[in-house]
Amino acid sequence: MTYLHFKALHIIFVVSWFAGLFYMPRLFVYHTEARDKTEAERQVLFAQFSKMEKLLWNAIMTPACWLTIIFGSIMLYITPSWLDQDWMQLKLLFVAGLLAYHFYTRKILLELRRGIFRFSSFQLRLFNEIATIFLFSIVFLVVLKNTVDWLWGVLGLVIFAVLMMTAVRIVKRIREK
Repeated sequence: MTYLHFKALHIIFVVSWFAGLFYMPRLFVYHTEARDKTEAERQVLFAQFSKMEKLLWNAIMTPACWLTIIFGSIMLYITPSWLDQDWMQLKLLFVAGLLAYHFYTRKILLELRRGIFRFSSFQLRLFNEIATIFLFSIVFLVVLKNTVDWLWGVLGLVIFAVLMMTAVRIVKRIREK
């Protein structure tokens, strides 16, 4: 296999991993909001969300995570000079942060299974945006190969996210009145 084969596989598994990282917190939101349903509805929804979360974690997120790391490591093995470049060092720092996010997602998953709801659905919606920030940061770094230009793109994204969340809160308050 050539470098391009490993790169293609790396990209495929990054996409798969992020699909899980985006969807799992949404399931957490729905799982949390199911607490407000009647007892009969709650039991059915909790069972369904627990099943979906377990399948997503075991069949998609975890394998995609490890395969992303494996194929990325192979690419670094083929091109070790990248490790000397600032953009790659920063990218690997973001990947470490993404792994921390991944395993924190697992912690929330296990808490929900035990009936521990530490976060509101709004907080979980905000938690869901963290993966988007990682995605933007990593993609800008890889495409631009520059440790400064990515900052402007991510800063714009964060400002946009804050404005969107503020708008969501305002609309929610208006609806509640």
